[in-house]
Amino acid sequence: MPNDKVQQPKENQSVADILLDQHLITPGQNQEIKVKSASQGISDVAAIEQMNIVKEDKLAEAKALQMGIPFISLESTSFSPQALGFVPRAVVERFQLIPFAYDEKGKTISVAMSNPVDLDAISFVQQKTGLNVKTFAASPKDVKNAIQLQYRQEIVGQVGEALKETEEFNKTRTVNSTDIGQLIKEAPIAKIVSTILEYAVTSRASDVHIEPQEDRVRVRYRIDGILYDRLSLPKSVQEAVISRIKILSEMKIDEHRSPQDGRFNFKMENKEVDLRISVLPTVFGEKIVMRLLRKSGGLPTLNELGLTGNTLKNLETSILRPHGIIIVCGPTGSGKTTTLYSVLAKLNTTRVNIMTLEDPVEYQIPGINQVQINPAAGLTFATGLRSFLRQDPNIILVGEIRDEETTDLAIQAALTGHLVFSTLHTSSASGALPRLTDLGAETFLLASTMTAILAQRIVRKICDHCKTPYDPQPQILEEIKTELGVLYQPKQEVKLYKGKGCNECGGTGYIGRIGIFETLPVTEKISSLVLQSADSNTIEKQAIAEGMITMKRDGYLKALQGLTTIEEVIRVAQE
Repeated sequence: MPNDKVQQPKENQSVADILLDQHLITPGQNQEIKVKSASQGISDVAAIEQMNIVKEDKLAEAKALQMGIPFISLESTSFSPQALGFVPRAVVERFQLIPFAYDEKGKTISVAMSNPVDLDAISFVQQKTGLNVKTFAASPKDVKNAIQLQYRQEIVGQVGEALKETEEFNKTRTVNSTDIGQLIKEAPIAKIVSTILEYAVTSRASDVHIEPQEDRVRVRYRIDGILYDRLSLPKSVQEAVISRIKILSEMKIDEHRSPQDGRFNFKMENKEVDLRISVLPTVFGEKIVMRLLRKSGGLPTLNELGLTGNTLKNLETSILRPHGIIIVCGPTGSGKTTTLYSVLAKLNTTRVNIMTLEDPVEYQIPGINQVQINPAAGLTFATGLRSFLRQDPNIILVGEIRDEETTDLAIQAALTGHLVFSTLHTSSASGALPRLTDLGAETFLLASTMTAILAQRIVRKICDHCKTPYDPQPQILEEIKTELGVLYQPKQEVKLYKGKGCNECGGTGYIGRIGIFETLPVTEKISSLVLQSADSNTIEKQAIAEGMITMKRDGYLKALQGLTTIEEVIRVAQE
């Protein structure tokens, strides 16, 4: 929630003086503002806007400080459907304001305004809602974007309607804890849960977080790898919403102290998703995280994932070999499993027996024998892999190499003529070989069984609807030149791209994601370095000398093609 305490400016301090104190303008610029203001008969704010020397949000914050009004950044604010329901879109667009919170006890609505001293607007909202109005200052751009986003989203309106229904329901009956089962079957609560899930499906979210807080329940969605605050529910519906999800997931609704896991399917029009649910007790109640695994839509091809050129050629050559080990590296959530699934789909024919051992099985592929590990029943990666070798497989996927026993069995499987795929948590392809040695693999066995190592990260793709070119700063251009070396061969003036933010991308400037990769084929020279127990830097230098394109280089090439931004590449690939 926003901070209501307002830092007081010094007496008679102008907006320019405040910006000077905050080191956002120089003394010279402050003097120039005063001269321009006096000579043109305009305010110092108008002079600053003319000079375009301070970001809009910083200027709005300084204006709020001068007026003694609290400032709020709407980008990081979650909006209450109840608050938004009080003020129609026509009113918010007319006065450039947006309600974001509602205090039921104090009958107060909190409103962010481009012009927080617009008394007509404040009076109009008071009369329209019959509530007390607490005003906050926000940058005009923030307010405009928030209006577009919040009033476009059906989630807020639909949940707001359902919340009104729950209020009516609660007025007519008092529900005690023994009747909770009946309450959660009531239409309003079921509607709130299904609306939260429908929005997750339509917004391409991979996870939904329902987080109880002291005074509300926050709902966040992970879209393209970034968490976005999209909804704020009143505390009064917390128990019912959580219990509804527990019932759908076949969990114990009377157990509140232990973590629980469950799953259920959710169908919306022609889209079906498998939901994995995790419930964890927190200080303010049980937090729920729902992971969405899409059943429809098919697997992307290697090209669609972002594999191109030499990186793709090296991988395709490696997977055509009849035996050996191919490892995909990267941190959690970097798309390793999706890449492996795409590779298996490419190799999947009636002439080969493909078996996978996963934790969990995230996507069901027809024609492939997929096994989910179950440690409680004694089915681990190691025991499963042992059994696999008696199932006459050609290709084996082991979800992750975690320990010495699994490492040893994977190597034995490769030595006995199987093609083995697995994943490893290392930051680069060259780091996988020393890591496997740490896990007890003999260097001479590694040198003879390893075929290739792929490392990857995921970057967000620029939204095609609002993509705009711009001239990069000289230091960025120099960095790209240095990193790419001989690969830097521009045919014309170099342009980079970014998304301005539009309705299609929800103001983020990004839609969808694409991978950046590096493929390290284990050649004779790399094998000899493995035998010498060389470190990852030495292995990487040799691989680059043999033509490997590193992840960062691949990212820079994709930024030059206009697929992603330089900021995204640096965010995920900077060591």
